[in-house]
Amino acid sequence: MMIIEKATGGITAPRGFRAAGVDAGIKAAGLDLALLVSDAPATAAAVFTTNLAKAAPVLVSREHLDRSGGVARAVVANSGCANACTGADGIRVARETAAETARLVGCPIEQVLVASTGVIGTALSLDKVQGGLSRAITQLGADQSLNAARAIMTTDRAPKQAAARLMIGDQLVTVGGMAKGAGMIEPNMATMLGFVTTDARLPQRLAEQALREAVAVTFNAITIDGECSTNDTVMLLANGLSGVTIDETTYDSFVGALRSVCLDLALAIVRGGEGATKLVTVSVTGAASEAEARQAAKAIANSLLVKTAINGGDPNWGRIVAVAGRCGVQFELSGASVTLGSILLFENGVPHDERAPQAAAYLRNDDIAINIHLGAGRAAATVWTCDLSAEYVRINADYRT
Repeated sequence: MMIIEKATGGITAPRGFRAAGVDAGIKAAGLDLALLVSDAPATAAAVFTTNLAKAAPVLVSREHLDRSGGVARAVVANSGCANACTGADGIRVARETAAETARLVGCPIEQVLVASTGVIGTALSLDKVQGGLSRAITQLGADQSLNAARAIMTTDRAPKQAAARLMIGDQLVTVGGMAKGAGMIEPNMATMLGFVTTDARLPQRLAEQALREAVAVTFNAITIDGECSTNDTVMLLANGLSGVTIDETTYDSFVGALRSVCLDLALAIVRGGEGATKLVTVSVTGAASEAEARQAAKAIANSLLVKTAINGGDPNWGRIVAVAGRCGVQFELSGASVTLGSILLFENGVPHDERAPQAAAYLRNDDIAINIHLGAGRAAATVWTCDLSAEYVRINADYRT
């Protein structure tokens, strides 16, 4: 039986990883440059944004993974500037950032991955990045995960880190991670960055497969505002320093731990969404296929009318039904149902509005569960989101100014 335990230490919880977070002056105030280093070359895999307007660090990191054959020693990530839509100069800054990191760490340039988050269309100062790196290299430590997590924040209200451990045979394997994201979130892969480490040894094929599988049901199953950014990235580094090699027989156990860490980070992103006051779990059942269940769940989770009703404590189940009926999936009204928590509000075409006061009271909770049965099959999917408040509008109305 697989037993996964929560652990402390975030991105540096696995053996052989050190991190730092420093103030490089990229933002007006606060930590804004994170450096992660593996003591040994690590198998690396990544999932990047599907947005066609890809930022310079996304392009450079993809190039480096291809050139290195999926090996990395270091990751450098900045906040305060996305280095997106910045032309050839943006690519140059991303490459020079990798080159300086490689010089400081003592590794080939292609074993350095880069990531950025912040305002699109502004130039990233190479001088500030290089100055920050010179300080970060001296502050690297296994006890610096929290500073690294703080350094990648933009409008995040709190740093996000998680870790888990499990026994494989008689040996301990640890998975750790950190993430940022609060707005512009619907990862197909959002302004979201996620970094996950493990001291297990993973063949390249299994590393890529494990990351894709974990991301599909965690980072790619959250949405705050339905927006997909130019910079979205999730990276996995596996340095093997536990002495445990993951193979087909231990793969499922490892992915369970990886998924646990990714889900903790993904839910922290939703809980800390811009202006969010509630974590909302949208579960769709009775769908014709898993793909249609996920499509319906994301449509409901992204509905402005649904999200504002939740924020206002209005148990308006009609908005949920309306989204399900218009989102392009198979739907049978006579077999549909809507439940808020354990309160059945609509079933088989018949409303139960006498339960509205009970449902309104339920919506005062911080964690809300919506379930809708589509009446079209047996497939299911779950997506996590948050409510939409006036604070979200305030934050994004003057984000640049």
